[in-house]
Amino acid sequence: MTVRIGITGAAGRMGRMLASAIAESGDACQLVAAIERPESSLLGADMGELMGGDPSGTLITSDLTAIADQLDVLIDFTVPEATLQHAGICAAKDLPMVVGTTGFTDTQADALAAAVASVPFCQSSNFAPGVNLTFRLVEAAAKALAGTVDIEIIETHHRHKIDAPSGTALSLGDAVASALGQDATALAVHGREGRTGARDRKSIGFHAVRGGDVVGDHTVIFAGDGERLEITHRASSRMAFAQGAVRAGCWLVQQAPGRYSMQDVLAEQEIES
Repeated sequence: MTVRIGITGAAGRMGRMLASAIAESGDACQLVAAIERPESSLLGADMGELMGGDPSGTLITSDLTAIADQLDVLIDFTVPEATLQHAGICAAKDLPMVVGTTGFTDTQADALAAAVASVPFCQSSNFAPGVNLTFRLVEAAAKALAGTVDIEIIETHHRHKIDAPSGTALSLGDAVASALGQDATALAVHGREGRTGARDRKSIGFHAVRGGDVVGDHTVIFAGDGERLEITHRASSRMAFAQGAVRAGCWLVQQAPGRYSMQDVLAEQEIES
C-alpha cells in the first residue's frame, strides 16, 4: 500500500526536506497534499517545480479541511498555534498525525493532547534515529553516574530558530531526569548570570546557542572529579529528521488510536528485524 501523505509548512526548509524524503521513498509513500499558511505567496505553486523538478500536480493550498479526506496521514512541522489548528481538523477527519513542532507551552501541549486523543498520533522533539539513540545513551549514563557528576546540556541551532531550549534539549533533560527518578522542570537551570553561588549537583543546566546555519548540535556533559563524559549528536542535514518523520508516518497509519513517539516506531521495527 502506498501511504498518502500531506505536509504542512510545505514551502519552508523542513517542508521541502519532507517532500524530498517522500520522493526518495519509492512506492512506500506519496506526497498528496502540501499546506501553507493562508498569506503565503506560494499558494497555487506546484511542489515539483518548487523543488526544482518537473510538475508533480501537487499544488500548495491553505485549506487542509478540503483535502484531508485524500490523506492517510498528516506530517506537521510548523508552530504551536498552527499545529493546534491542524490537530482539530485531523481529529474531525479521523486522520493520523505526526508532529515535530516544538515550543509548546504547557497549556498548548495539554490542548494538543486533548485534540488528538481519538486518532493515531506520533509526536517527538526529534525524529532522527541517531538522536533517539542518543536519548537512550544519555539515560544509561545518567543512571550509571547518578550523584557523582554535574550534568549540563548545550544545544546550538541556526539563527532562525524561534524557541529555546530546543525540544531535543528538553527531551535530553527528560531522559536524564527519568533516570534519576526526578522531574526535569524542577531540576532545570537555564543559563547562568551574575553571582550564582556554587552549583547544585542535582540541577540540570541548559544552554542555547543561536547563530549561522547550524542544523542542530546537542551535547550532554557529565562532569565529575577527574573526568568528563560528553555525549554529542550533530546534524549536518535536516534529511535525517525528514526521513524519520516519513518513516513514522508510514508506521502510524497501521496503529490504533493513541499517543506514540519515535521511540515506539524504532522499538517495534527493531523487534521485527
